[in-house]
Amino acid sequence: MRAYVAEVIGTFFLCFAGIAAILSTQDPINSGAGILGIALAHGLALSVAVNAFGGVSGAHFNPAVTIGFLATGRICPPRAVCYIVAQLLGASIAALACNFIFPPEAVNSAHLGIPLPAPWISPEVLLPTVLVAEFIMTFLLMTAIFGTAVDERGKAVKIGAFGIGLTVTFDILAGGAVTGASMNPARSFGPAFIQAITGNENAWDHHLLYWIAPVVGAVVAALLYHHIILESEDEG
Repeated sequence: MRAYVAEVIGTFFLCFAGIAAILSTQDPINSGAGILGIALAHGLALSVAVNAFGGVSGAHFNPAVTIGFLATGRICPPRAVCYIVAQLLGASIAALACNFIFPPEAVNSAHLGIPLPAPWISPEVLLPTVLVAEFIMTFLLMTAIFGTAVDERGKAVKIGAFGIGLTVTFDILAGGAVTGASMNPARSFGPAFIQAITGNENAWDHHLLYWIAPVVGAVVAALLYHHIILESEDEG
């Protein structure tokens, strides 16, 4: 139970900071933080959460990460399901809190911070653009997690939480303006769920893409690191 509570709170850390930073850039608040502020909010919040709860739950805070660990046998299926439920709950609570705190104009303008494809992406290339971009960003995130928090050689450097948070930061700087840089199905689910129950009929648009690409990216990265980088180095 402690691990599941840690996953709820840790996911709340990430999603509350990220959604709030996005809404703060909208009128009538218009903080001026821009994409750099949004990226830093996500990255710093994740770094703190990983540092706080890494020893309790492993600090997944992301269904894609949990499924990546499941693919490499680092978590059992029943526990993985409970982790994912906890993560979706934490993200939904964060979105609900932001929906209450911020003015309706900011919430509606940013669709409560739902990661979405940029409006300038043409319909013909929208599907592959989102899938490829989210795959790459989540692949890099999962690789950073394995390299800094799983691999004993990386853990010896003692920058796990910082390295993971920085990866989210540069991923958002690189791809946030294209796809919203979710890398995390829970991060997409929370605001979409709250928007849907408050009357946004388009809340689930493109949502499935933000599950498929991060999960596949995380699984590929986890399997690659586990079977090639981690095991081959250990055997050598």
